[in-house]
Amino acid sequence: MAFIRSVIHFLIMGITVVPYTLAIMLGSLFGMRGRPLYRIARAWLSLCISSARVVLGIRTHVVGMENLPQGDNAGAVLLVKHQSTYETFLMPAIMPHPLAYVFKKELLYVPFFGWSIGRLDMIHIDRDQGSQAFRKVVQQGKDLLAKGVWIIMFPEGTRIARGQKGQYKTGGTRLAIATGVPVVPIAVTSAKVWPRKAFLKRPGVVDVSIGKPIPSAGRRPDELMREVEDWIEAEMQRLDPDAYPAGAIPAARTADPGEK
Repeated sequence: MAFIRSVIHFLIMGITVVPYTLAIMLGSLFGMRGRPLYRIARAWLSLCISSARVVLGIRTHVVGMENLPQGDNAGAVLLVKHQSTYETFLMPAIMPHPLAYVFKKELLYVPFFGWSIGRLDMIHIDRDQGSQAFRKVVQQGKDLLAKGVWIIMFPEGTRIARGQKGQYKTGGTRLAIATGVPVVPIAVTSAKVWPRKAFLKRPGVVDVSIGKPIPSAGRRPDELMREVEDWIEAEMQRLDPDAYPAGAIPAARTADPGEK
């Protein structure tokens, strides 16, 4: 049954992404920019989350929405635990501000999905460019934050298996410090039902816990990220204690290329 449900949900996503992508591309062709295009993309992501609830039995329990910065002009860099594709779809569907992902440029070549995000206000980078890539992130981040768009990043850089911790890189805190906005740590237990790189999904609840904003003024990127890391990993152990054996050794942190 899990296989059949997973196939059905995969087909729903694969079929529906086509008309939404065409709508985005046609809209951009006729001069549509910014939030109108984002709303189209958000509608598809919400559809994916809704169909996951109906078809796969995956529900979401969110706490801490009151911690998000308030006001149309309030900026934020969201730093999110990354366990599966689920939170990539979920965050735009639940957040009160448009989000801009920072992602590697190779995703632009993914049929339909990549074509869509290439038309949106996102930040795509060439990781081989090192410090030059980060300067681009800062410049585009400032422009987007000025428009009321929040920046979202996965500080571990890639999807991490349930119960594991990746290397928290400081790109997100460096961006927050450079732009003067707070960081918001977010813990997500998506791997309980939607493991990374797995086709089969299981019914269950994904817990999302949104922490209080942490001011970036006067902070160092490494110690600010350490605070984010400590909060996220402690919250992950609270939300999903079965995944974290007692005495587990945390992964070592490394700095981003070009970090000083």
